[in-house]
Amino acid sequence: MVSISEGIKKIRTFLSETRSELKKVTFPARDEVISTTIVVIITSVIFAFYLWVVDIVIIKVYEGIIRVLG
Repeated sequence: MVSISEGIKKIRTFLSETRSELKKVTFPARDEVISTTIVVIITSVIFAFYLWVVDIVIIKVYEGIIRVLG
């Protein structure tokens, strides 16, 4: 079992390390955020279209199988 003084020491160490790591954090510039957001939106639209087409193909294949076997 950990004593109270050891627990406090661990908490202080954790908070100290957390503070030093947070000082290293950098945030992207506004232009970078906008450009990456546009890339994400375009990629999402392309994948949505692709999945829509694949879904239609799968449905048509399934309907064809049902028509032949049914």
